[in-house]
Amino acid sequence: MEMVAFYYFLAFLLAFFLLSKQFFPKRKNLPPSGPLSFPIIGHLYLFKKPLHQNLARISSQYGPILLLKFGSRRVLLVSSPSAAEECFTTNDIVFANRPRFLSGKYLGFDYTVLALAPYGQHWRNLRRLTTLEIFSSTRLQMFSKTRTNEVHSLLQRLLAIAGNSSETQDMKSMFFELTLNNMMMMIAGKRYYGDNVGVLDKAKHFQELVEEIFGAGGVSNIEDFLPLLKWVNFNGLEKKLVRLQKKRDQFMKELIEEHRMARTQSKDEKSLLDVLLSLQEDDPNYYTDEIIVGIIHVLLIAGTDTTAGTMEWAMSLLLNHPEVLKEAQAEIDAIVGQDRLLNESDISHLPYLHCIINETLRLYPAGPLLVPHESSEECIVGGYSIPRGTMLLVNLWAIQKDPNLWEEPTKFIPERMESIEGVRDGYKLMPFGSGRRSCPGEGLALRVVGLTLGSLIQCFEWERVDEELIDMTEGTGLTMPKAKPLEAKCKPRPAMLSFLSQL
Repeated sequence: MEMVAFYYFLAFLLAFFLLSKQFFPKRKNLPPSGPLSFPIIGHLYLFKKPLHQNLARISSQYGPILLLKFGSRRVLLVSSPSAAEECFTTNDIVFANRPRFLSGKYLGFDYTVLALAPYGQHWRNLRRLTTLEIFSSTRLQMFSKTRTNEVHSLLQRLLAIAGNSSETQDMKSMFFELTLNNMMMMIAGKRYYGDNVGVLDKAKHFQELVEEIFGAGGVSNIEDFLPLLKWVNFNGLEKKLVRLQKKRDQFMKELIEEHRMARTQSKDEKSLLDVLLSLQEDDPNYYTDEIIVGIIHVLLIAGTDTTAGTMEWAMSLLLNHPEVLKEAQAEIDAIVGQDRLLNESDISHLPYLHCIINETLRLYPAGPLLVPHESSEECIVGGYSIPRGTMLLVNLWAIQKDPNLWEEPTKFIPERMESIEGVRDGYKLMPFGSGRRSCPGEGLALRVVGLTLGSLIQCFEWERVDEELIDMTEGTGLTMPKAKPLEAKCKPRPAMLSFLSQL
């Protein structure tokens, strides 16, 4: 009797095997899943800050292509140039979408604007608008004087307090205010920090709003990965972010209305708001106020903190490597001279300054994990099948510090960049991303960073606050800030003092 039961069991197993082969698809060749994945939360326990460093350690142990699970989301983690190249060339259209985050709506992100819009005709229209009307060479040249004025304003501030040898400069706030003023001058023709700010009450209100927006910029809700928790209100965070969004929208709409009223007197396009309102007059159904608010918000978020942070890291590196600072100063003296101030057209003739900027972007990219992408259909990466709807994270920080790609990868060696054209070398250096969704503001960022750093190097002698090296510890946040803001001492170079006094 037992043998009959055994034969029945074998027959059942055989039938199950044949049926499963017939009716159940073969398991796809998915990438390795890395460390242990728990039910429900998956790999969310790996969410430790700084995330890019933690994910880099995991990739070094389990491989450069991993398929993780952050709660309900599949995440493709890529940490090699070859895999990144495959994502941004062969599969560029497949990964052209952005993942939608529930917390995004509370942070004021509009999923119809360029940075987050789904790939399609609407996105292509916005990209064309950005390329032709906001970041084109002609438009950037139009605002060249604005950038020069903001840099000169910074030089004036430094000169005013540089006479006191014990005075230290808060470079973090100075860089941030410079980039924010520059962006708002482009957007609306107004400064909100320092001198000539117009209405003081509005400037103060704007400063408070900016502080709140950037203070909330690092917030990420766990409901982005565990949607079932979206009904839970964590300590009133949701209500706080909704209030912040309303304040932001109100300020932006007042700014738009102010420019709309001014356009009844003159149709001149003196700012980006004028350009956008001109487009709205031609096509009001497409270029709505909401679209314009979203564009302005993205320009502020993406174009200020990132650029300011890069300049802060660069100055920190130069202060820790005074020999590099001296060589950059010698290059500027040789090319530009000491009988005038450096201008933006000089930047292309300063290769060593470019090397310093590129090496800073390699060591401290503003987007260490780039902006996430999402696959719109199944594709192949590195021979593995990647399911539709998978979020793509490219660990740029890991690629740009890979010892197999860079000799002494943690050291600041600007000379290594002499053989690299632009800010890319294959796919091992791409601080502005790659493919059709790469950062459109690259040209503006490099102009601001180059002119600011070059001017500071030309006009002042710099030194650390004390004998200790500048602390280069990374802080937490979306744009990889310094943990300890940069403070430094400076004094005007005697040969440049007369030019600085005339600003």
